Amino acid sequence: MWCKNCNREAFSEICDVCGSATEQDIPSEVFWCSNCKIPIIKYANEIEKNICTLCGRNTTYLCADLRPVFPEERLLLEILIAKPFAFKDKAVWCSDSRYYVDGRPKILSKSVFHKIDVASVVEQLEKNKEFNAYRSFNDTISRFVQANKERLNYLKDEAFMFINLAANDYSPENIVISFSGGKDSTVVADLVVKALSNPSLVHIFGDTTLEFPFTIEYAQRFRSNNPKIIFKTAKNKEQDFYNVCEDIGPPARMLRWCCSMFKTGPIARVLNSLYRDKEILTFYGIRKCESVSRSKYNRIEDSAESVKIHKQTVASPVFLWRDIDIWLYIFGENIDFNDAYRLGYDRVGCWCCPNNNDRAQFLSKIYMPKQTKKWRDFLIDFAKRIGKPDAEVYVDSGKWKARQGGNGVASSEDIKIKFTNCTTEENAKVYQLNKPISDNFITLFSPFGKIAKELGRKLVNEIIIMDEKSNVPILSIQPFNQDGYDYTVKIKTMNVKNHDDLQRMVSYQIRKYNACRKCLKCESLCKFGAISIIDGNYIINKDKCKRCKMCVTARYLEGGCLMVKYLYVKEK
Repeated sequence: MWCKNCNREAFSEICDVCGSATEQDIPSEVFWCSNCKIPIIKYANEIEKNICTLCGRNTTYLCADLRPVFPEERLLLEILIAKPFAFKDKAVWCSDSRYYVDGRPKILSKSVFHKIDVASVVEQLEKNKEFNAYRSFNDTISRFVQANKERLNYLKDEAFMFINLAANDYSPENIVISFSGGKDSTVVADLVVKALSNPSLVHIFGDTTLEFPFTIEYAQRFRSNNPKIIFKTAKNKEQDFYNVCEDIGPPARMLRWCCSMFKTGPIARVLNSLYRDKEILTFYGIRKCESVSRSKYNRIEDSAESVKIHKQTVASPVFLWRDIDIWLYIFGENIDFNDAYRLGYDRVGCWCCPNNNDRAQFLSKIYMPKQTKKWRDFLIDFAKRIGKPDAEVYVDSGKWKARQGGNGVASSEDIKIKFTNCTTEENAKVYQLNKPISDNFITLFSPFGKIAKELGRKLVNEIIIMDEKSNVPILSIQPFNQDGYDYTVKIKTMNVKNHDDLQRMVSYQIRKYNACRKCLKCESLCKFGAISIIDGNYIINKDKCKRCKMCVTARYLEGGCLMVKYLYVKEK
């Protein structure tokens, strides 16, 4: 947001300084000073924006955003164009896939990453790395920080004000910093600790088990360098990534089941153990320019549709920052950071993420050869199993990233709700299960009301579900025994206005029972901590459940189970 009256950035619809209505934020632009050989950050509507703040000479527009190229990546770039150390005394920066050498564009074709011999590149990197130096790079960064000092001070002041206002209604014990090991969360952690003058805040590190080795090293270093923080690691120790891939297929751009299973789910578990039913404020390193989906978020977000873990309000101090702002803060405040960025990675999430670009995949071939080979071998084997005619081309061209649904995956059958209408009772359906009825199956009906086993007909093993408010029976659950029907259950709706709506929610629980892959999405969804995956079983604690029905409402969980999204096969 932008306040025209104050000519400054604001973080709400009303300016906190003058009270005027604000407008959408005005983007910054990056200019290049050929005299100082540094980028200058200016607002798009800034007066005299083409003047260098360091030497006073004219500058030229360069791009919308920029990131530094460290000597390690610079050497790699030089090797790729067969000119080792050609730019060692020059200022090298990058914007998306375009490099700038002393302000002049240098485009590196994506085809280079596919054609060049990786072994040869590794050999040359090893041979030349001892001659690689930081002197010229450090001089450039020093001038960059000095020239953009006013911008840095503004970013800090505005972020500190935002953080203090966001934290105003929360005690320090209920404030959390989400720490991923990436540059954005690193900056947010530093900002929040400084703004609140509290070095003892809770930091939660989500170890997805798919982290770069550099990220694990940095997390350990961060913890050691900040001994007063409360550092918690959230990790799914019950699941193996490759085993899950074997079962439901590898994640793809539109099928990233790994996020719930290995990131938000484990983090939700840690939050539940620390805070139970308390409302908390979590500071995130989300930035709107990172993706279309994130651009739709609010800087402070608490809506159930947007927040992945439903017991928290999420605040994003760097929401309006660009890459170059993040690096300006890191350099200006002299903050340690993840060494993966030195090698050329522009993001450090999961190393095998389908959203990674060609350059990131190429870098992993260089710096993580064993993991990369194992992943490629698995993808090729999977492609063959689902019937791809040329598996290697399917994998190497990146087409596996566009995979949608469970085509060719046997477990896709588990999400299909198979039922017949009962011919002897009205409003009753006979559902097919893929395993015997157990107590865990019965607990799935806790969201609908009180489980009253004592009221059911004992001769047919019937169980009654009572409406919590009226104490009237609304569901009858009865094992169904008949030739040709294995693992079936008859469920009848009673004393309700809309039988179809209730049966639809019942069907969601049937699907969960059949298709549950312990993705932990339901644990994250329940803000009362009533849902747990224990020993591989989906369990609802009837004493914690508040019958809010979020877990059986398509608005919050389409189809009642996240596996629907990942295993759905369009009928021909």
